[in-house]
Amino acid sequence: MPNRTQPPPARRVRVIAAGGTIGMRGTGGATPQHDAESLVAAVPGLASHPGITATTVVNLPSAHLSLEQQLAICREARDAARRGIGVVVTHGTDTLEETAMLCDIVNDAEAPVVFTGAIRPASAPGADGPANLVDAVSVAASEDAAGLGVLVVFGGEIHHARVVRKTDTTSLTAFSSPQMGPLGRVTEGHPTIWSRIPRNPTLDPPKLDKRVFIVPTSSGDDGSLARAALATDPDGVVIGTLGAGHMAPALLELWAEAAERMPVVVYCRPERGVILNSTYGYAGSEMDLRLTNVIPAGFLSPQAARMKLLACLASGLSIDEVRWAFSQDDG
Repeated sequence: MPNRTQPPPARRVRVIAAGGTIGMRGTGGATPQHDAESLVAAVPGLASHPGITATTVVNLPSAHLSLEQQLAICREARDAARRGIGVVVTHGTDTLEETAMLCDIVNDAEAPVVFTGAIRPASAPGADGPANLVDAVSVAASEDAAGLGVLVVFGGEIHHARVVRKTDTTSLTAFSSPQMGPLGRVTEGHPTIWSRIPRNPTLDPPKLDKRVFIVPTSSGDDGSLARAALATDPDGVVIGTLGAGHMAPALLELWAEAAERMPVVVYCRPERGVILNSTYGYAGSEMDLRLTNVIPAGFLSPQAARMKLLACLASGLSIDEVRWAFSQDDG
């Protein structure tokens, strides 16, 4: 029989645990059990790689994470990557895409930073955590993944943090990138990367202490939700539009007025596409929207846009500077 043992990683790898299903056990309701060291130790062959170390930052369901805890996870990953170490962050899937996006915003290192997790608890039949962790380590150790920014490896696919979304609650391929598809795949422990997206300039917010809401819209929207959100005096808002940048004229007027005093970032409701420029000219169309001071989010999801706006505000950017930061994704 051929020897199928994988060689040690070419790059040192640090596994940073931040909780989530990948570290949970229990048949009557899974709860957090595994820290970073026990996660690595539980995967045959992984702990024997001399270049792997393990650190636990938090051990919580990702729905419990505060913004400050998310920032602490991202800083831990960035600081390790700055030392040339490949990084794997194990994280709950509920908010994995938000933390990964934030990490891409603050990460200025060349070494790979990879987020992964699990859909099935470690005690469940067919638990997917070990395979995802092995795949993520292989990407974090790969020179081909250097310089790509922050990645998400899940179900054998490699995604970029700026475009990835959790699109299925229970599938083992729960994450996808509706805008562009995966960057590559991991097969038999070997990552193959076939596309890249340009990296954006980074930010280094000292803390995330601003308040930003996501406010969607729908047919027949009379502005009640928008007015309720604005009444709380937020530091910024991320708002939804219908189609490719459309909303009721009165609603657009309300948001346009708000955009004169705070950053108002706008996304389109479909998972694919961006705000148009000049296809429609009726009242409340994208042409009207782009005449206001609202800021198009480009291809970013509402969740990703919120994390970016939080980082921009915490970094002290003006409205015009926020507009420039988001213009990088508004192709």
